[in-house]
Amino acid sequence: MASKAAARGKSHALQLRRWIYNFMNSGALPTHRYGSFTTSALGDEDFAQAIHLHLLEISGRGEYIRALDVVKFVSSEEMQHYLGGKVTISERTARRWLNEMEWRYGKILKGMYIDGHERADVVQYRIAFLERWLEYERRMQIFDRDGKVVRDPKLTVKPGEVEQRLVLYTHDESTFYANDRRKTKWSHKDEPCKPQPKGEGESLMVADFLSPEFGRLKHGEEAAREARVLFRAGTRRDGWFDGDNIIEQAELAMDVFEQRHPFCQMLAMYDNATTHLRRPPDGLTAYKMVLNPKREWFPKKAGVRMRDGTLPGDVRQPLYFPDDHETMPGWFKGMRQILKERGKWRPKMLAECEKFKCEEGKINCCARRTLFNEPDFAAQRSHLEEVFAARGHICDFYPKFHCELNFIEQYWGDAKRMYRMTEATTGTSEMEQNVLHCLDSVSSERILRFANRSARFMDAYRKGLTGPQAAWANRKYHGHRVLPEKIMQELEKM
Repeated sequence: MASKAAARGKSHALQLRRWIYNFMNSGALPTHRYGSFTTSALGDEDFAQAIHLHLLEISGRGEYIRALDVVKFVSSEEMQHYLGGKVTISERTARRWLNEMEWRYGKILKGMYIDGHERADVVQYRIAFLERWLEYERRMQIFDRDGKVVRDPKLTVKPGEVEQRLVLYTHDESTFYANDRRKTKWSHKDEPCKPQPKGEGESLMVADFLSPEFGRLKHGEEAAREARVLFRAGTRRDGWFDGDNIIEQAELAMDVFEQRHPFCQMLAMYDNATTHLRRPPDGLTAYKMVLNPKREWFPKKAGVRMRDGTLPGDVRQPLYFPDDHETMPGWFKGMRQILKERGKWRPKMLAECEKFKCEEGKINCCARRTLFNEPDFAAQRSHLEEVFAARGHICDFYPKFHCELNFIEQYWGDAKRMYRMTEATTGTSEMEQNVLHCLDSVSSERILRFANRSARFMDAYRKGLTGPQAAWANRKYHGHRVLPEKIMQELEKM
């Protein structure tokens, strides 16, 4: 009866009976066993840290960690000497220890993509980009994770010129799919299975600009003018979001920006994608240039002539013969003639090396490589940069393979998390309403924290950390906007 009252079982009832018989025979009460339990070896912090570092070493080599690795490590001569005797553990104990040390067995989580992250040319661009970013930040208003201003813009005044405050807006595109739903939930074992639609379903692409301080780029509240563009990509839909659409949206974004932020300069940040880096229709490029003169040669299918080159001394060099030329009126000159006029042509020079795979370090091995390295050709800016500069704004590009620097990526992720929890839709307009509602539901506080997370990554790279090190430091110092100055010393101690 006593066991039942305590909601215990048969074994508890038998134990109570033993205690009663012992007390009746000897008068001895049962004693508690607190303090007599065997403590785990993991209570030794140095021992636990040794196992942890050993596992990190295995993981760093790209190998899979097993419970058997812990068993072997404990049985090693060094650890046996440290433990002071013959102490071994089973694989079951090793698995329990792994859990206690917060190692988890399961699917590999997708973290920061690092393919090409530390490639030499990417690192070189990243270093130059971070130098530019420091200069950009000097003219920005900086906030902490709670929205408190930690630094005001530092503007310089020159004779006849006053620097404008710089306002950051970062750009990106993302696609939502109709059938992107939650894949896991609690359900009863008797709950019937529901047929699920095949494929990803209808898609809706969103392209937008986002600011840490002001959120989405829009002007006004009701019937606001905004830079956000919805696009239904597909052959029988809106087509494909190409370079012309990018330029069209950029013009719209500047119109909205100048209405919302008069007397400020826009810093538009784009991913380092081919579509964003596209040259203007008449931009200088040696790509696909012919070696000899050719009638009606144009850099693009639009039929627009390439702009003039620039020789030393700021002298213009037309790349087409004049229209009144005796034998080749209006013809494209070709690389040979262009290089002759520049004094860079050599006899028997090839148009290009085989498959344009020139020897590393060569800058004049072939005609095409020589032109690629000419100052005016090398300085040719993208169409986006020229469009923004024409209206007094700045356009720049994040390093390749560094999506963690573009905080709008986290904005997409947060919106998609909410979208997956909405009810499944049956029509385009209903899906669009859900997508817009989820995008507008991301709070300004979260956007600011996303931006500060990206700022921590920038600071980590500026301090010399690699991609994985930066990811670790970002998690540890998630409440800060920058990392401590002694972060490298902290990493060396690990």
